[in-house]
Amino acid sequence: MPVTTLSLFDVLSGAIWTMLSVSLPILLVAMVVGLMIGILQTATSIQEQTLIFIPKILAVFACVVLLAPWIGQQMLVMAQGILGQLERFIQ
Repeated sequence: MPVTTLSLFDVLSGAIWTMLSVSLPILLVAMVVGLMIGILQTATSIQEQTLIFIPKILAVFACVVLLAPWIGQQMLVMAQGILGQLERFIQ
């Protein structure tokens, strides 16, 4: 079966959706932690710009550790889907 534009579009679309679904929880955690610390800095009038980095790094690291099995599963499903169709794309 020859490769069509639609099948390439499906693979690329699936890869983009997988990338978005894997990265979105981590980005949301970073955004929420940054917002909470920003509100705390505003409420306490602390103007230290570097205060936000350590909690945000720790929160993102914890999120990655907790979500690693799910992220790995999502990436594995995507890789199996692409590699399962590899013979179609080589022709």
